[in-house]
Amino acid sequence: MAQAAPSGEEDRQKSKKVGALARLWPFMMPYRGLMGAAVLALVLTACVSLVLPMAVRRVVDNFGAADGALLDRYFAAALGLAGLLAIGTGLRYALVTRLGERVVADIRMAVFDRVLGMSPAFYERIMTGEVLSRITTDTTLILSVIGSSVSIALRNILIFVGGLSLMLLTSPKLTGLVLLLVPIVVVPILTLGRKLRKLSRENQDWIAASSGSASESLQSVQTVQAFTHERATRADFATVTEKSFDAARRRITTRAIMTVIVIFLVFSGIVGVLWIGANDVRAGDMSAGALVQFVIYSVMVAGGVGALSEIWGELQRAAGATERLVELLETEDAVQDPAQPRPAPANVRGEIAFERVSFQYPARPDIPALDGVELVIHPGETVAVVGPSGAGKTTVVQLIQRFYDPQAGRITLDGVALTEMARDDFRRHLALVPQDPVIFATTARENIRFGRPEATDAEVEAAARAAAAHEFITALPEGYDSQVGERGVMLSGGQKQRIAIARAILRDAPVLLLDEATSALDAESERAVQQAVDVLSEGRTTIIVAHRLATVKKADRIIVMEAGRVVAQGTHDELVAQGGLYARLARLQFTDGQAA
Repeated sequence: MAQAAPSGEEDRQKSKKVGALARLWPFMMPYRGLMGAAVLALVLTACVSLVLPMAVRRVVDNFGAADGALLDRYFAAALGLAGLLAIGTGLRYALVTRLGERVVADIRMAVFDRVLGMSPAFYERIMTGEVLSRITTDTTLILSVIGSSVSIALRNILIFVGGLSLMLLTSPKLTGLVLLLVPIVVVPILTLGRKLRKLSRENQDWIAASSGSASESLQSVQTVQAFTHERATRADFATVTEKSFDAARRRITTRAIMTVIVIFLVFSGIVGVLWIGANDVRAGDMSAGALVQFVIYSVMVAGGVGALSEIWGELQRAAGATERLVELLETEDAVQDPAQPRPAPANVRGEIAFERVSFQYPARPDIPALDGVELVIHPGETVAVVGPSGAGKTTVVQLIQRFYDPQAGRITLDGVALTEMARDDFRRHLALVPQDPVIFATTARENIRFGRPEATDAEVEAAARAAAAHEFITALPEGYDSQVGERGVMLSGGQKQRIAIARAILRDAPVLLLDEATSALDAESERAVQQAVDVLSEGRTTIIVAHRLATVKKADRIIVMEAGRVVAQGTHDELVAQGGLYARLARLQFTDGQAA
């Protein structure tokens, strides 16, 4: 499958300015004291650097002095300034680097907090790998800027301004000649800088696309291998990676050309000015020390300009990275908690009502997933939701958890609309066993304890016994403390599902949601889990989504759905007697399509 350019790339390349780095200011504000100390150290080192050439001038002009003690004092002063410069530089490095690490850590946490709470609609628009790329690669760029580039840039600006001023005091004539070179140097910086900014953003976008492609393939590596799709997958990844490299190559070439032009122009000008200055010394118009002082300041100013030209590219790359991170932080979620949420009922009874609910997934806006659904599930009732694939069964479970909001109608819990409560408030009263159980790369015990982190080991084991998971867990090399691998690769499909069921049992919530909870179990395990579910569902509202009708025959009520609508409801026997969709599904599953 060929890879397209990263989404939104064309928009992202427009009007990208270094001013975007100002968006980092809110993250830096809490560390004003650290910034102030770093600035003081920076100013100190810059001032000492500017004073050193004066000491050198005194030394040069007093080489022939009769008083050797005076020359010794000048040398001692120069040595003292060098020591002060070393201490100030080390202090500046320590403070600025610490500030950068602290700010970037805060940014990473802020971005992760933001994306962790985003509704599933957000992940329909952006790949997980791209989000991870922004959290890692983009924040690394910002770290290099805050922890190094900005500090170096400010120091070189001070050196440039101070050095230029002292050059003017030393020799106005030579300084005027140097200033004639400034427009010649600035033009290529501005011209090539715009191109460099565009290429930097393009490079970052392709890196994110490469990360997303790799993440998707590695998460589905067994499917890739099962269908012998390795060659095509490698080719797709290679294509995206090569495009990333090509963008990086063009960025590097542009930056190298800009550096060559700037440095050549600057130092060519210095050589010319030095030639004129040497003639002035020969003519007696200025001392040798003054010329040396002027040359040192010229080199410092030229070095500052050269460093700024290099840092400019880094600042532009970081500006692009900042925009990408701010884009995540400022993305509006389709599902929002109310500004003043109502508290969830103190003692949730578990009554769930759908009031003329209509819903379409953002990715499929023209296809109704639910169409005017009217449904009331009473407290303590066990309701099974059945129907063909695409009927809207799983959508019912997702809307109850408010992963999405319906376009019409409302859903209530004990009479309170879900949209009026904070999501983490009412979700505490729900327990879920999803169709594809999520197993974390930790121990079996901690995977079950995910349902209720404060649970004791005894409670964890009791939940595992109820879910028919205790036997296979104790057979693992280290029992409950055995690592189950990334996404539970050490477990079979049925074992993963029983871990997920144990997690839901441990949560002990008043509303239990089972989305194809027994689909991966063998007959014996399914019977054991079904017995556990029967016990668990007593006294709590239970919603069972299933394709296999054998798992729902004992439900108090069966809801039959088709094309996003409730087409029938009743007990198993009542629905079979009525004929229709449920009876047809029952015949297909229980009698191989033959009439009973």
